[in-house]
Amino acid sequence: MAVHSKASTVWHGSLAEGKGTTTLATGVATLAVDWKARAEGSGSTTTPEELIAAAHASCYSMALSHALTEAGTPPEQIDTSAEVTFVPGEGITSSVLTVTATVPGIDQVRFSEFAEEAKDGCPVSQALAGTHVALESATLL
Repeated sequence: MAVHSKASTVWHGSLAEGKGTTTLATGVATLAVDWKARAEGSGSTTTPEELIAAAHASCYSMALSHALTEAGTPPEQIDTSAEVTFVPGEGITSSVLTVTATVPGIDQVRFSEFAEEAKDGCPVSQALAGTHVALESATLL
């Protein structure tokens, strides 16, 4: 069964001076967006890239959890961050993952193998195939 996820954005004004709001169809969040935050960064306004980073971090965590569980070493906890880079005029150039996990019964070498495989198998990583997707570090606690 296919699952369809939706979000919508209402934008007012020009690109440079305008502002908008992005709303998740679930209703759990309505987020302010604008070009200045996207081009220069902001601590209070989200960007499409921040939303992609959230999607990548959550998808990757699920993929890694599934792989570890299937191998008989279910994780206690996985902490993943994703940093998506946007360059005005070029677009999204990369998404870099960092993961730390507590997984009983596995060593660092094997965990790193699972972490790399999950990076390649994660559906969001696959959707970002036109950009550089990397696993910066995979640390087993």
